[in-house]
Amino acid sequence: MEAQSQAQAQARSLLLRGYRRSDRSDHQSRAKDDEIDALSSGKAEPMKIIWRNGFVRLVFVCAIIWVLLILFALLFHLWSCHSSISFLSALCRKDSKVLVILDSMGLTPKPLHRCAIPILDDPNAVVIPEKTPDTIPKKLSYIEIDKKVNGEEESSPLFGGHQSWAQREESFKLKSSMKVHCGFCKGGGGEMEEIDKKFVKKCKFVVASGIFDGYDAPQQPTNISTRSKKLFCFLMVVDDVSLDFIQQNTSMKIDKDGGRWVGIWRLITLHNLPFDEPRRNGKVPKILTHRLFPEARYSIWIDGKMELIVDPLLILERYLWRGKHTFAVACHKHHKSIYEEGDAIKRRKRYARPLIDLHMKIYYYEGMKPWSSNKRTLSDVPEGAVLIREHTTMTNLFSCLWFNEVNLFTPRDQLSFGYVVYRLGEAFKFFMFPNCEYNSLFILHRHTREHSSKVEWVKSLDEFKGNNNGLKESKAGLGLWLPYPGDLKSVKLPPVARSSPAG
Repeated sequence: MEAQSQAQAQARSLLLRGYRRSDRSDHQSRAKDDEIDALSSGKAEPMKIIWRNGFVRLVFVCAIIWVLLILFALLFHLWSCHSSISFLSALCRKDSKVLVILDSMGLTPKPLHRCAIPILDDPNAVVIPEKTPDTIPKKLSYIEIDKKVNGEEESSPLFGGHQSWAQREESFKLKSSMKVHCGFCKGGGGEMEEIDKKFVKKCKFVVASGIFDGYDAPQQPTNISTRSKKLFCFLMVVDDVSLDFIQQNTSMKIDKDGGRWVGIWRLITLHNLPFDEPRRNGKVPKILTHRLFPEARYSIWIDGKMELIVDPLLILERYLWRGKHTFAVACHKHHKSIYEEGDAIKRRKRYARPLIDLHMKIYYYEGMKPWSSNKRTLSDVPEGAVLIREHTTMTNLFSCLWFNEVNLFTPRDQLSFGYVVYRLGEAFKFFMFPNCEYNSLFILHRHTREHSSKVEWVKSLDEFKGNNNGLKESKAGLGLWLPYPGDLKSVKLPPVARSSPAG
């Protein structure tokens, strides 16, 4: 009986399972029929069907891939613009609209303080090229007799000469043969000793520096090859105050000819300084290197507070010979417009504020526009502590015209550089290299003391009147006081947006 009842229970169980399977298959069949009916009648939700078919997923994935490709292209663009690899950096236009827009949004990477310089490994492998031929001007000579401008009071000859507004304008008109003011007018000061004149005549390759008013101590270059030590003259231009400071604080040696040496530096002393202001005196060896050392074919200028850490032969190969340039300078780290730089000079009290404004008004009146990406240069403002030059007639002319602006107006040479580039136009070609490379050429040392001049704190032109006539420089800056042949009263300087908290 028990066996029979178990068999009946098992049969009922199998029968129930069959019914359930039949119900499920009937249900699925009805669901499919309903779906077909709904599709045919248009009652099904379209998006669910599309999603099930995978179309939305495909579109979504394609959109993500497209956005990623755009981001990748932008990132590659930014990276190539800041790459030290010459091929990649050549692909990038620094003035591209993409970079300008991204920079305004604060999305471009901040420039590095230092970066690798693409120099050769061995100075002995450097091949020195032939001299670059002179084109325009073919012949360049200098005005050495100072003549007073009509209407000026009689005075002693000036180092930079009494250049008239007409002479200044004429000096920017390029001709095959030119004669211009370029410092060193007779009786204006800046004399070298005879033993120094004799020594520099043999110098074809020069590393030059300068210290005035005991403001710095000589820094010995490092990583200098044996070949460069034989090829280059390392010339440190000093005044009497600095010479006394060096004698008291460093180990100075005197050779059998009477020449003074501090390590690798041969000291060149300037007597009867041409200017009242030490900063302005420092522009003489810096800008007029070709006048002090007339036999030099190439020169590298570094400020006195710098310790050169790259072989000078490798510097010439990298910045001049590789790209067939004759003049190279770094771009400023913070500013591209001279009006930005002028504003920073006023804020940091580096020269009389009203005179900086007057200087800038003259340039703006004469057509010097604020820097923009449409200009051919990376910047209108250089980092002028390092200058690399081949002494061609065009490079020498540029240096003369640059010095004349510094002599005529304020001693802030960063303001005048871009103006002279603007006036010479396409005729003057130069290489402006990244600021991070500039910072990799040297180690910066502190000044021996803080330099300050009373004129730097002047806030109003009224402060120059009355008993304060001593504030006014007597041997330079005359263009700030002579009647200007134009209406400057209506000139309004362009607005300046501070581009960097450090600038």
